[in-house]
Amino acid sequence: MSSRRQFLRETSLATGGILMSSSSFSNFFIPVKPKVIIIGAGFAGLAAAKYLHEKKIDFIILEARNRISGRVFSHTIDEKENLVIELGAEWVGNSHHRLHDLCGELGLTLENNQFESHLIYQGKYYKNGEWDYSEGWKKKFQALIDNYPKLTEAQQKAIDKMDWWRYLVNNGCEGRDLDLRELLDSTDFGETIRSVSAFAALAEYAESSEKNEMDLKIKGGNSLLANRIADRIGMDKIKLEHAVNRVVQNTKGAVKVYCDNGQSFTADKIICTAPTFAVKKIKWEPGLPTDQVNAMNELQYARINKNPLLFTERFWKDESFDMVTDQSPHYFYHATKNQQSKKGVLISYTIGEKAAVVANQTDEWKANMIQQTLQPHFGDVKALLEKQTNYYWGNDQFSHGAYALYGKGQWFPVRKILSRSHIHTHFAGEHLADWQGFMEGAINTGEDAAQKI
Repeated sequence: MSSRRQFLRETSLATGGILMSSSSFSNFFIPVKPKVIIIGAGFAGLAAAKYLHEKKIDFIILEARNRISGRVFSHTIDEKENLVIELGAEWVGNSHHRLHDLCGELGLTLENNQFESHLIYQGKYYKNGEWDYSEGWKKKFQALIDNYPKLTEAQQKAIDKMDWWRYLVNNGCEGRDLDLRELLDSTDFGETIRSVSAFAALAEYAESSEKNEMDLKIKGGNSLLANRIADRIGMDKIKLEHAVNRVVQNTKGAVKVYCDNGQSFTADKIICTAPTFAVKKIKWEPGLPTDQVNAMNELQYARINKNPLLFTERFWKDESFDMVTDQSPHYFYHATKNQQSKKGVLISYTIGEKAAVVANQTDEWKANMIQQTLQPHFGDVKALLEKQTNYYWGNDQFSHGAYALYGKGQWFPVRKILSRSHIHTHFAGEHLADWQGFMEGAINTGEDAAQKI
């Protein structure tokens, strides 16, 4: 059985269009290089632009934010110490070959960002190596992974119709093992595993690297890749604070795009890389098909809150420290690994309903919550806290979530509908990738959309 990546790429390219002109005096088509409007300067839009740039196809990028890189959001939390953290997309997987290639081409260094996980569960602290799933469940889960390549399409669709929690229970996961899977897997998906398609989850774990793609990050900040691509294509090709509010397409092959600031642009084709929430806010003329609108309404985005905490010393000692807990601060990880300083940052990463609750509280409340969880095991950490910041993706005005989340029964029908082109517009973005939430997926879909043109 082919991987989801292979399947999706073949489907995407099969439905792509090529702009051609014909002559009554010839019996063959002559390719015409169109002008393209790209909506969004995140990784999908920038990847599409780089592809078109190399093909010498004219384009313009319209970006609603006042910065490029979209949901990749590097932030310097301590200027003097030059400590850079990620408020958005964090990890690069060992199997993310396209991103690896781009970093090599553009002179960026990938550093190891793997962690060795600690655990707080039912009031007890377990260091890395002191906890694990039961032997019985590990054997059962490995059998599910081993059987994955043998699944027929009918079996895949049947699994997609149940949530990941139910699938695990049906296959013998219970008690402490089930609690641990909820804690760990919900960290990956950004919501409870009762909200995730069982097939989407199974496929991700079966096809990912040993650390589930939490392997590497770009030295100096992931946003550097966006900056290097922008330098390559030319910043003059990117229009910031140009939020698209209307798209008009005609049957003769022309498009016109209108922005909130009164600017308008004409072209032959559009690549729309915006998340579905932003796509739906655009007035499309002619309108999007009903099933495509319904699919956008169905797709959810993970509510993730990142609360970076700058400490005057790295009291956790282990540079590869991360820890999942069954308390309000759902997950901690060392966000300044490989960055030389006495100071260090732990990010408190919360998901789903926890994220929405934490995001609405004061810094003092957050500091007390962290202290309550960590003090029994690490001492008075609040005394070491120098500063903190916070970003809640559930309130992001453009995405209203960190990344897409396919629920039960959605992976096959919803994703297929969302990826379908609309007249002269091709869609891209991490929500259309084989795995959600990764920079690699955004890049892949952006390049695929550009290849259609």
